[in-house]
Amino acid sequence: MTESSPNPTPPTPLDRLMEQVLAFRDARDWQQFHTLRNLIVSTSIEAGELLETIQWKDDAQIAALVADPQGRAHLEQECADVFIYLLLVAHTAGFDLVKAAADKVRLNETRYPANKARGNARKHSEL
Repeated sequence: MTESSPNPTPPTPLDRLMEQVLAFRDARDWQQFHTLRNLIVSTSIEAGELLETIQWKDDAQIAALVADPQGRAHLEQECADVFIYLLLVAHTAGFDLVKAAADKVRLNETRYPANKARGNARKHSEL
């Protein structure tokens, strides 16, 4: 018999989303195609589609795209595609994407100290 904790942690919105993503995948028997390699390739492809939404546009045109309901919806869908694939990559590789992102922010805090990096776009090795 498995003991359960008296106050289990409720699932987060991200947990519920991951459950939806996996249920969608499994209902279509797509797990067989979701190798780590294929998921990483697909993430890059979807990121390219996200780039296409702003290709050849200046900042004013991009702002207009975001202000337009159809343009914004398209941008949201492309971002969601990238996000879903990133979730699947992390799930397949067996790591917590939220923890990995938090760890990366902490690393960047050491690489880009505010007193050296504020106001410039140089790489950390050039500070």
